Amino acid sequence: MITFIRKNKKAVLLTVLIVLNFCLAAWGDDAATTATSGDQKNTIEIKDFMFSPQTLTVKAGDKIIWINHDDEPHTVVSVGKKFQKSSALDTDQVFTITAGAPGTYEYFCSVHPKMTGTIVVEQ
Repeated sequence: MITFIRKNKKAVLLTVLIVLNFCLAAWGDDAATTATSGDQKNTIEIKDFMFSPQTLTVKAGDKIIWINHDDEPHTVVSVGKKFQKSSALDTDQVFTITAGAPGTYEYFCSVHPKMTGTIVVEQ
């Protein structure tokens, strides 16, 4: 009888830990979504072999985020090497830079050079 109760306690404890783990994982996903939703205004989506928006205006010091929603890899490369280039971004991968000096910065995808975009950095 004592062995049976111990096994039940272990099963209950294990079940509680599993449920708690799922709850924490779900809560963590919500926190990540909330943290990135504030940056939506400076996010460029890569989808259907296009950068959207094609032109983005930001302030110096703002973070700019590209996220690849295509099934194909894409890159972000500055014309004239005015900012750091990305590695190949697979589906749902993100690339982030911080906007530098005011000016207009053109970029493209080195894998698909017809994909182009522009960043306008204001004071």
